[in-house]
Parts: sequence; C-alpha cells; structure tokens
Amino acid sequence: MTEEPPVSVRDTLRATPATVRYLLTGVLVNQLAAFVQTFLVLYLTHRGLSLSLAGLCLGAYSLGTVFGTVLGGELTTRLGPRGTIVLAMAGSAPLVAVLPWVSRPGLLWLLLLVVAAAGLLAQAYRPAAAVLLSDLMPERFQVMAFSMMRIALNTGAALAPLIAAAVILADWNLLFWVDAATTLVYAALALALLPGRTAPAAAADAPDAPGAPADDAPVPAVSGRAAYAAMLRDRRYLAYLLSVLLGTVTYVQSSVSLPLEIVHDRYPTGLYSAVLVLSSVVLITCELKITSYIVRLPTHRAVVTGHLVNAAGLAVYALAVHSAAIVLLGALLAISGLMIAGPSMFAHPASFPAALKARYLSTMQAVAGLAMALGPLFGVYAWHGLGSGFWLLCGAVTVVAGLLAMYGLDRAAEQPPVPSVDAGAQREADVIGGTA
Repeated sequence: MTEEPPVSVRDTLRATPATVRYLLTGVLVNQLAAFVQTFLVLYLTHRGLSLSLAGLCLGAYSLGTVFGTVLGGELTTRLGPRGTIVLAMAGSAPLVAVLPWVSRPGLLWLLLLVVAAAGLLAQAYRPAAAVLLSDLMPERFQVMAFSMMRIALNTGAALAPLIAAAVILADWNLLFWVDAATTLVYAALALALLPGRTAPAAAADAPDAPGAPADDAPVPAVSGRAAYAAMLRDRRYLAYLLSVLLGTVTYVQSSVSLPLEIVHDRYPTGLYSAVLVLSSVVLITCELKITSYIVRLPTHRAVVTGHLVNAAGLAVYALAVHSAAIVLLGALLAISGLMIAGPSMFAHPASFPAALKARYLSTMQAVAGLAMALGPLFGVYAWHGLGSGFWLLCGAVTVVAGLLAMYGLDRAAEQPPVPSVDAGAQREADVIGGTA
C-alpha cells in the first residue's frame, strides 16, 4: 500500500465540489450580517430599555442559541441537512425583522420570546451545515474542509461590525432588516443549490467528481435516546466536550477580559483594535495553510500542541503592563494556538457514523455556546479578583483543556460503545469515533 501524499491547500481547493462552495458562501453571507447577538444590548438601550433589561434579552438570545444547536441536530437527523438549513433560516428571518416593533419597555415578555426564538433558530443550521460539509468532502480533506468553514465564519465575524457601523449611520432598525434579508438569502441558496440527500463522499481518486453526493442514500436510524446514551458512556467524547467547554471559556477572554486589562494598564483603546485586526488577519490568511501541515500529525498531538501554544499566549497577557508589544505577542500566540487546534477540534464530531453525526455535532456546538454565555461572567468576576494572575489561571485551564482533548481525540486507544439502531433499520457497520 502506497502512502497518500500530504494534503495541500491546492489539492483541497481542487477537491472541493461546487455544492461545498455554495454551502460556505451561504455561511459567509449569513455571518456577514449576524448582528443580533453583537448589537442587541446597544440597540435596546438606544430604544430606551435599561441596561439590565437589555442584558436579560441578550441572555434569552444566548440561551436560545444553546438549545438551537441541539434542535438543529435533531432536525438534521429527521429532515436532512438542506431541509434543516432552509427551515431554520426561513424561520429566523421574520423573527429578526420584527425586533424593531417589539423592542419597547411595555412589550418585554413578547420581546424576550422573540429574541429567544430568534436565537433558537439562528443556530439550528450549524449542525446541518457541518453534517453536509463532512458528507460532501472526501475523508482525507475533512479537517481542511472544517478549516474552510471556520475561515468563512471568522471572515464574516470580522467584517460584520464594519458593515454594521455603516448601516447604523443610516438607520438602527435597518441593522435587523439587513440581518433578516441575508438570512433569507442563505435559505434561498440552500433550497436552490444544496442537495436534498447526501452520503459520505467517496475517496478523492474515485471515478466520480470528488465529494459528489449519492442521492437517496439510506442512513441507519438511531433513536435520540440510544445516541445520547452512547455519548454518555463514551468517556473520551465526554472528555472532549469538557475540553471544548474549558477551552471556549478561556477563548472568550480575549474579547471580554483583555479590553479590561488594556484599559487598566493605561494603554489607548486603539491597542485593542490592533489586537483584533492582527488576530483576524492572521487567522483568515494563515489557518488553511497551517492546517495543511497539522493534518500530517496524529490528531490528538495536534490539538494538545495547539492548546499549549494558546495557553502560552494567554499567560503572556499577565505581563501586559510592561509593554504593548507583549500584548500583541500574546495575541499572536493565542491565535496561533487556535489555528493549530481549532480545525481538528471542530471536525472531530463529524468522524462519527452518519446516523450519529448530527447529534454529536450539535452537542459539541451546544457546549461551545454554553461556554460562550458563561465565559464573560467568569472572566469579569475572576479578572477583578485576581488581576494579572487571572491570565495565568486562563493559561492553566487551557493546558487542562488540551490534556482532555488529547485523551478524548486519541480514538485508537479505546473503542467507545456503539448504540443499536432502531428496529427495522439497517445496522450501522462503522465503529463510533473513527479517527478524524
């Protein structure tokens, strides 16, 4: 057997089918105008609500996103990826569009209901998009494909505030109408261009076009109870989820506690802008190339290496008071660690069998969403209590997350339990947790 050549960026782009390009384009378009979570508090205070009520609404939206990813996994299992994306986006758009009409102090309960439902549907597409991506891309390009999705998400997240700043100058309400419009565009793209059913892509050298889906491919049916029971028995996957939780909590500190540190150390606020620009430019331009080297390593080694580099970057912030250059160095190390570990961490749940993949992906995304919601509370409280020592704590927590990830992704060491499929359905032949 001849060893496969290393995966390169050029080979990945050549192996990317048109349907994946459509999928990633839709993800980018949707993310470019994902304004609700970022600007909801500012908008509601602009409309006369108190800061505490605006924060309550943001909490309702964030809680909705956590449950939305779980809902997305269930819908993907039942409706398929395309149907889930169309339903979630078409349902989210009108909820976002009516926010200007319900954003009044006298309509608080209706506002809370609308923002929670908007959050629920806004994130329900994520598991479906991830499942579709993993089905359409050949196996050897899986991690590279998830790196491309991360780049699409991060590019949108980097450009969205710039677009929002221009839109706000025209009309605050227009912010949410643009968001709703791009959401509908994504739904239309998905309905018109994405396949109705997919099967895992064939090898890259198969006679058919790379990643071409097989129509009406049967997927073994596994009940939600059986899938989640297997997940709870899988110690390695639970360790992976705990790693996602801890790693995401420390990740958000770069946008929550780092600004507090910069202001406390009497640096100009422009330094934080420089950190954001540096991180965005490096991630968008370098992640795919770095991933092409990372995929040559065993997955569990790559993720622990990335976490250790990220931990070093967070620990460097403890010395921020001494020089602005140290802040930039910490940011460079932190984003480098994310680029090394992120794609493999992001892609790991997609390595599970087709009948389980959507639920495993949605659980991971729900854990990440929960960590994003808890991270600011932890960060502000701990930073005020520990000062610069807070960053050493973040570094230590990230190291623990890396060790958990190394254990969780080392699937060759232990085969996890396999749930039985529903009566009458084809039994899943694959073993849960094949290496990414």
